[in-house]
Amino acid sequence: MAAAGPSVFLLMVNGQVESAQFPEYDELYCKYCFVYGQDWAPTAGLEEGISQITCKSQDVRQALVWNFPIDVTFKSTNPYGWPQIVLSVYGPDVFGNDVVRGYGAVHVPFSPGRHKRTIPMFVPESTSKLQRLTSDPRPLAGLCHSPLQRGDQGHEEAGLRHWAS
Repeated sequence: MAAAGPSVFLLMVNGQVESAQFPEYDELYCKYCFVYGQDWAPTAGLEEGISQITCKSQDVRQALVWNFPIDVTFKSTNPYGWPQIVLSVYGPDVFGNDVVRGYGAVHVPFSPGRHKRTIPMFVPESTSKLQRLTSDPRPLAGLCHSPLQRGDQGHEEAGLRHWAS
């Protein structure tokens, strides 16, 4: 009798990227992709995608709503390298070029059922003074007196801008 091959299990992920809060920006879109270990393989669905451009809602929250669907199935022989979803949010700078406004990642939930995840969004910091000037629209818009100060570790978290001072 021949030895049986390794057994596999399936992980089905379906849901949506609902919304985000970036108080300083408008007309943003998001990209997602999954990262996973070498023993994992996608078997159905899309492991990456890009949403539509959305504008802030007119209510008090000023949320950017995408309701961007995700549906993918993975197979693996072991849980090592459990999949993570990586989100990147992009929008136009003052020159109309698309620039990253934030990025973050979270593991796919380990247990079955309905889950809601909030992903902290980290913002890349420019390395040169010229890049800082051209990437931050506040000085160009005459808002240098804003109480927010750019620090070394600025990031979006749960939609609120925090700056290290």
